[in-house]
Amino acid sequence: MDRMTSIHRWGSYNGGPPSLPSHYQTVQYSSSMTSLANSSWGLSTFSFYLLGIPGLEESQHWIALPLGSLYFLALVGNVTILFIIRTDTSLHQPMYLFLAMLAAIDLILASSTAPKALAVLMSHSCEIWYPACLTQMFFIHAFSSMESGVLVAMALDRYVAICYPLHHTTILTPGIIGRIGLMVLARGLILLIPFPILLRRLIFCQNLVISHAYCEHMAVVKLACSDTTVNRAYGLMVALLVVGFDVFAIGISYSLILSAVLKVPGRDARLKAFGTCGSHICVILIFYVPGMFSFLTHRFGHNVPHHVHVLLATLYLLVPPALNPLVYGIKTQQIRQRVLRVFCVKVWA
Repeated sequence: MDRMTSIHRWGSYNGGPPSLPSHYQTVQYSSSMTSLANSSWGLSTFSFYLLGIPGLEESQHWIALPLGSLYFLALVGNVTILFIIRTDTSLHQPMYLFLAMLAAIDLILASSTAPKALAVLMSHSCEIWYPACLTQMFFIHAFSSMESGVLVAMALDRYVAICYPLHHTTILTPGIIGRIGLMVLARGLILLIPFPILLRRLIFCQNLVISHAYCEHMAVVKLACSDTTVNRAYGLMVALLVVGFDVFAIGISYSLILSAVLKVPGRDARLKAFGTCGSHICVILIFYVPGMFSFLTHRFGHNVPHHVHVLLATLYLLVPPALNPLVYGIKTQQIRQRVLRVFCVKVWA
């Protein structure tokens, strides 16, 4: 007869004996299921358990407050941007259509991460069904890739607007913008669909505890007790391909923009040209700097405390969606004026 083995639901990150608060429960399972192969448990009969922020379990509910505020800002800000661009036909121009794409992606990205992460941090609702975990992981990584692609498209828009101002709307027609959006969508789907497919072939053993606030790809891969070389290699290849190509394309665009602006006569004219790029540069820095830090610490930052990495990785998915509407609202006069007009009408109505 199988020997029953008792383990803690929230084990330590290395799978060793945990030292955790009493509200974490224990589960029992048969030792005959030490290897939880997909063929034995199926895809719908087991769950992972999200630890939240390891080492900060007792203060997680306080951390949830600023994260919840960021999510609220992301919802309100991006819905407002979409509403204004949708209802004001004068904003149906390339820059604002790309901004609408960015706002839609930010809404999906934040909503794929925040609800479950907040549930884990505030109410210790840590269980997540295996297919739900794969779905969340796919949405987070796919839409992160799409956001990066939209930032490249916005850099292209700034290049055309500054270097070919008289032909801006004839080069970037609504049809061209739609095709660019479809290419960004297709790239995100095609590159990231293999993530859950490759994970389904892995075998998971005793430790089903994801030491994270959401289902991050590498955090799930590390739980497998079968060979993960293909998963790790493909994940690294996708990250380097997407970020490498996009950062290179953005760099080329801004090099050409800089070269064109420096040829413009008059200091005021040059400053005005640079000013049209200010909001986009801020958004690029907000997205790529914490993202690159999170990526590098996850693979090479062995001396970085794990709770610091998890917290930064969570902020990376919530800070850009929360700040992007504020950046464009403050630095773009057309958006700012229409936001004030909408809220003033509502106040005086």
